[in-house]
Amino acid sequence: MGGAPKLRAVIFDLWDTLALWPGEDFERVKLELSEHIDDFDRVWDTTYNARQVGSIESYFRGLGLEDETLAKCLRLRSRFTQDALVPREGAIATLEELKRRGFKRGLISVCSSDVEEAWAETELAPHLDDFVLSCTVGLTKPDPRIYELACERLEVSPDECIFVGDGANDELAGAERVGMRAVCVLPPGRDEPIWPEARGWEPTITSLEEVLTLAGATPAA
Repeated sequence: MGGAPKLRAVIFDLWDTLALWPGEDFERVKLELSEHIDDFDRVWDTTYNARQVGSIESYFRGLGLEDETLAKCLRLRSRFTQDALVPREGAIATLEELKRRGFKRGLISVCSSDVEEAWAETELAPHLDDFVLSCTVGLTKPDPRIYELACERLEVSPDECIFVGDGANDELAGAERVGMRAVCVLPPGRDEPIWPEARGWEPTITSLEEVLTLAGATPAA
């Protein structure tokens, strides 16, 4: 990254970046949801975008669920999300060290509104200066506007930012297309990204603490 503009901000993805996605737990939740939603696997797979750009209640209601069933599904999803939003090892220490060095810290996540509802109570929330969630802004990665919005809120330009993510949603290439420098972070125990479009990405790191080396000692004035 030598010769590039100095950095003023680091913007993170959420799932499998600041918090690890609990796949086994989610499979159990999907089984419970399938008791209430016909042809669940097909419906869930083909309505991914709809869950990320509006409220999860509206999403479930749009599937034709009656009020009692709707309430059960919302409880299942909310409980899962609250339990899942646990900082990854090294996340809090990295965020706090970035703050100490003077960097702004942001988040861009493609997520449903149960994340927004739980966010204020998470351990991560106090350690970020701003967060942009697809469910509230109606944009998903890799739409350039979601990256630009995050930069605008942090009052930085894209070329002053590192974006750190696991590579889902073509997010790394999307970040670089708007002028950010994108870093792929691996989930623990993996030697390559989960997502094919991120394989071979440079730089790729194995822990969040490595972000500190890439960011450097101090931000631009």
